[in-house]
Amino acid sequence: MIIRIEVIDKILPERYSRTNATVYTIDTKHNLNTETINKIGSLLTNPITQKFFAFIYDSRELNYKKITNNTNYNLLSTFQAIWSLEKGFLPGVTDNVGNTTKCIINEALANNSEVSVFTSQVMFGQEPIPQEDEISKLFNPLIEYCKLSIEKGEMFQVKFFGNKQILDLNKIYSNSSNSIFLIPYIKHENLFPQQKEKNTYVTSVDLNIQDHELIQISKYGINNRGALNLSLKAMKAIQAYFKKIQRNPNDIELETLAQTWSEHCKHNIFSSPIDEITDGLYKHYIKRATQEINSEICVSTFSDNAGAIIFDDNFIIADKVETHNSPSALDPFGGAITGILGVNRDIIGFGKGAKPILNAYYFCFSESDEELYRDKSCTVKVLSSNAIMDGVIKGVNSGGNCSGIPTSLGSAYFDDRFRSKPLVFVGCTGIMPRTINNTLSHLKNPNNGDYIVIAGGRTGRDGIHGATFSSNALTEHNSSSTVVQIGDPITQKKLSDAIIKEARDLDLYNAITDNGAGGLSSSVGEMGNNGFRVELDKVLLKHDNMLPWEIWVSESQERMTFAVPPNKFPMFEQVMKKHDVEISIIGEFNNTNKAVVLYNGSVVMDMDVDFLHNGIPKTYLQTTPYTETIESIPHKKFNKPLEVELNEIIQRMNICSKEFISLQYDHEVQGTSIIKPLQGKGRVNGDATVIRPILSSNRGIVKSHGLGSSYGEISTYHMAACAIDTAIRNYIAVGGNFNHLALLDNFCWCDSTNPQRLWQLKNAAKACYDYAVAFKTPFISGKDSMFNDFKGYNKKGENITISAPPSLLISTIGIIENVENAVTLDAKSPGDLIYILGVTYNELGGSEYQKYSGIENNNVPQVHAAHAKKLYMSYNQAISANLIASAIAINLGGMIISLVKSLIGGQFGAEINLPPIPICNIENNHLKEKVILFSESQSRILVTVNANKKQEFETIFKNIPHANIGKITSTNTLIIDDMCSIDLNMLEYSYKKFSNMKIQSYAT
Repeated sequence: MIIRIEVIDKILPERYSRTNATVYTIDTKHNLNTETINKIGSLLTNPITQKFFAFIYDSRELNYKKITNNTNYNLLSTFQAIWSLEKGFLPGVTDNVGNTTKCIINEALANNSEVSVFTSQVMFGQEPIPQEDEISKLFNPLIEYCKLSIEKGEMFQVKFFGNKQILDLNKIYSNSSNSIFLIPYIKHENLFPQQKEKNTYVTSVDLNIQDHELIQISKYGINNRGALNLSLKAMKAIQAYFKKIQRNPNDIELETLAQTWSEHCKHNIFSSPIDEITDGLYKHYIKRATQEINSEICVSTFSDNAGAIIFDDNFIIADKVETHNSPSALDPFGGAITGILGVNRDIIGFGKGAKPILNAYYFCFSESDEELYRDKSCTVKVLSSNAIMDGVIKGVNSGGNCSGIPTSLGSAYFDDRFRSKPLVFVGCTGIMPRTINNTLSHLKNPNNGDYIVIAGGRTGRDGIHGATFSSNALTEHNSSSTVVQIGDPITQKKLSDAIIKEARDLDLYNAITDNGAGGLSSSVGEMGNNGFRVELDKVLLKHDNMLPWEIWVSESQERMTFAVPPNKFPMFEQVMKKHDVEISIIGEFNNTNKAVVLYNGSVVMDMDVDFLHNGIPKTYLQTTPYTETIESIPHKKFNKPLEVELNEIIQRMNICSKEFISLQYDHEVQGTSIIKPLQGKGRVNGDATVIRPILSSNRGIVKSHGLGSSYGEISTYHMAACAIDTAIRNYIAVGGNFNHLALLDNFCWCDSTNPQRLWQLKNAAKACYDYAVAFKTPFISGKDSMFNDFKGYNKKGENITISAPPSLLISTIGIIENVENAVTLDAKSPGDLIYILGVTYNELGGSEYQKYSGIENNNVPQVHAAHAKKLYMSYNQAISANLIASAIAINLGGMIISLVKSLIGGQFGAEINLPPIPICNIENNHLKEKVILFSESQSRILVTVNANKKQEFETIFKNIPHANIGKITSTNTLIIDDMCSIDLNMLEYSYKKFSNMKIQSYAT
């Protein structure tokens, strides 16, 4: 029985041309009576503001019938419309509202009957009929379809819009019909009628072929079903292995190796020998730094889903930052929600399971909206920059808010080289007891004979080839809908609660990990490094006709894999059932050193575990020195008054308010926030956050980040150093303890087989080692994304390649002993003294002022670690003595921008003098003041101090370059020497202009 319920608002404008409805299509094996259908409709409707219409599908007349009088579907005439446009998800794409509705229906009927629910949105309209250009902007063909129905007398003309399979449905409606529902809703078999309902076979792949044929299989996949993205060297290693065991590989085996050996999973570039570095960049620079520092705060580094440090005597804190760039380019919402939920699972899957307590993000977008296409015929358009931005923001919103995890730290950076592929960094912090049942909580291992149990969401076709897809540039050949997933935060929240609130502390499993890239092939493969046996037909599926290889590598979300002792499984099952979490035993871990997978009793995969994990051949990388300078651009804006320049610079996307993003995220859930995303009366975005996770203690967690991107055009070494110092500086400014601090690194590179790009990468990694060791701040976790490139076409059909700038995000995680000492950026009181800590150099290279003005300057900021360390240690003393009223780390835009933000936050004015500022290597010419104001020199903090604490403050910093440069005033004016007097109300308007415009657009 198929039921269609459409819900609309009761109150509509007197004059309206379009009416919107939410559609619930319910497919059940039971025959429901009118009373029951009306009950379901009432549950889905707000009785005050909405009403519903209900219909039953008549398979003989191929139409929906109204349940009240058995008449044909007639809502077009009801709404005096001549057309309707319906948008829904493609089969297999996660439908979160549909899943929740299914739970509501089952609960209402007290019945766990087989019910499927599919949601869609329909618009009814009068003239004019929407044209194809308008329709194309309303949906994403990778995950959605649109269906336009036009009334023609007593007949209807129907047209589908979407991918190739959707367009083929137009053949069914080739002529006018008396029904717009010849198909009640779109199922998988409507799109792929040639597939059997149940496929039990595997494909044997003949690898006794020439090298060029191996390359073809790698590039396009087995039977052209999706790239493997393996090198010829890797393909030949696979060829040799199967030749040795005297058989051809099955498709599932080849797909497994492609996932396991992918750049996304194996991090081949960071692990391969490069030039004289035989142990690779990761071991030589990142891991070695942590080993040499040997910090006593480290609990777990580089060995689990996340890194962890000590919080106090009873708890440890875990932290992880991930990227989800390629999926977010295709489906921004789906890519972003999957990213944030995935990094949440990294925390849940750390050790025996940590509780997620804080989300963070850093987005890199484009301002440009250059028209780009994925295909030469210019039919598949790249999403607009605004659509990508809004979708990504909404995705992280939905994932965090619906999961009950606060999002209190975030930033956004803009560069037109992110036009076709944004960078979406998402992070999560978790907390867990140091011991559970007298055992260290971060240790885990499956035992021989443990059940392999999968819990959470079902497995579908979403996310197939996600790992291999993310391991190469984005092209027209790797943009299929199967690589995109949409997360379901409600399902994940139930799973998380079952784990953290019960199963973990009852010690019901020996090991846990999440199903991320590579799906079961990755989670089972990593946990079962001594051997495993899996029966794929035991996996709970979204679709009945999935092939074995699809089940094995699917990246469907909200799934965790457990190693459960057989004697503990009954209790484990009971706990999961209590939380409404589906589980299934799909095999067992063993000590055979074999990776064996069966399907319906037949062995479809049988490989040595050692070959699976260690069989990939080494690649020896070589670099070519690469030096780039900022092109000399005539400086045309010197004649502008400072107040005009400042007013224009503060509107730049990398400086202006991002309040429109912060407002969408719940940072108060869990009730732990101390320093919030927006600070002061003026609501200015901060660069760090403080939370208090244990309410019986005043000890807090401090988290911050710093992005290195703009300076990389001149020096990736100094770019990386600046990213590290920026993250630490932001952390220190709010009160973070310099001696209880760890780092996370996230490299996002481009064209990473290019020797010049590798040279840049090598230099950035070296800086990570140099400055981590200098600061004694260990790395505990990291990630790399090596192919942030787009290869497509412009509107003329000409080839175009866009490579994202080399980028490095450094995140910090640490503590503050007493959250009452935490400091916000907003100026606090008139009369407070303004101090600058640190030295200002002639460093405008790659700065926001240089991009604004075109000034010639290749001096990128450099970090003087020894001096910075002394400053940060002294600052910690001032924090402990409660001497700091407000503080802001000087970042993009330089000292003057940081001061203006502090003043906007506090809603005060200031009088400042430039001569006292400690400077070095700044020429005494007409640009001197501009350099002092806008230089982005590192390791500087701008603070305000109560005048009564002046002597004590200056005593602490007597050996640190610093200067009292002015005071806070009660006016709304910023006075800079005799240079200018600037209205702060005007600057605040400019600072918030873009954000307010976005907020207004959301409201309308």
